[in-house]
Amino acid sequence: MVTAARASTEDRFLDAAERLLIRVGHAGVTTRVLAEEAGANAGLVHYYFGSIDQLFARVLARFTDRLIERQRAMYAEDRPFIEKWRQAMGYLDVDRDYQKIWYELQALAWNRPHLRQGVAAVNAEWRAVLTEALAGPRAAYGVDLPLDALVALVMTFNQGLILERLSGIRTGQDELLGAIEAWLVNHAEGRGR
Repeated sequence: MVTAARASTEDRFLDAAERLLIRVGHAGVTTRVLAEEAGANAGLVHYYFGSIDQLFARVLARFTDRLIERQRAMYAEDRPFIEKWRQAMGYLDVDRDYQKIWYELQALAWNRPHLRQGVAAVNAEWRAVLTEALAGPRAAYGVDLPLDALVALVMTFNQGLILERLSGIRTGQDELLGAIEAWLVNHAEGRGR
């Protein structure tokens, strides 16, 4: 059983790691820096989390859980799909902190298999959200792609937009999103729920 004191300290470490990943990236996060940011003993990082990578995986999972709850609620609303699409695309400008953590840890996971499992689990959660969200609209809009292929397309599309934006590049993105929205509007005819 986790005591209230331990849970509080773990949360302080998770909050501190989240802030540091956003502010300085994974390369700037050491056990000492993390402990200073959390206001806790550095030895507790390994005692509570096993490793800093496991702590990072928990940060990503915790942040993801918050956003997935929001996305599922949005997609469950009874309103046209085009409105949900607009809201989801708007989140690309709102969720910058999450995106930075997500990409920081994806890059780190390329060479750390134990972290890669956590990143893959988060990816699978997002795929599940999109699979649920796109199943009905796929048929309503007459998209002739297998559902898994459509989900992969949307995932990689969003990741491409995010990667460019994190690098300060937005060239052509507004035009692309506008063209997709025009296609959705032209093909909706009230069917895209």
